[in-house]
Amino acid sequence: MCSIKIESADLKFIDAYYQIETQCFDAEAFSKGQLVYLLTAYNVIALAAKADFDVAGFIVVQVETDDTEFGHIITLSVAQKYRCMHIATRLLEEIEFLLKRRGIAECRLEVREDNSVAIGLYQKLGYQKIGKLKRYYGNAHGLYFKKML
Repeated sequence: MCSIKIESADLKFIDAYYQIETQCFDAEAFSKGQLVYLLTAYNVIALAAKADFDVAGFIVVQVETDDTEFGHIITLSVAQKYRCMHIATRLLEEIEFLLKRRGIAECRLEVREDNSVAIGLYQKLGYQKIGKLKRYYGNAHGLYFKKML
C-alpha cells in the first residue's frame, strides 16, 4: 500500500488533474482551461493527494459570500486506481480544517442525484441535503448539500 500525502495543488500537475477530472465526470468535467482558472483564482483553496509521485486526487474549494462566507466545493476527484483508499475523505477533512482555520463555518457542494457513492460519503461526513437542483447536470438533477464546520 502506498502512502498518501495531502499538499497544495500545484499547477505543474494540471495534466494529471485534468485526466482525473475527465475520468470522474465525463461530459460534465471542467476543461483544462477552467481548471487552470480555478487553481489560480484568488479565493480558491486547492489540495492534491499524492501517492508517492503520482497524483491520486484533488479538491478545489472557492470561498464565496452569501449572507456569510462559506466554502463551496467546486470539484472533488479521485483517480480510479486510488478509489476505496479514503482519499476523498482525507481531502474533505483537510479542506474543512483549512476553512475552519480561516474562520469559515460552513461548506456547501452540489452532487448528481444518482451519484450514490458520493452522496453516502458526504452524508457520512455530516453534510445534509438542503435542496434539489433540477436539470443541474444537463438532463440529470443535482442535490445541494451543506455542512456546518
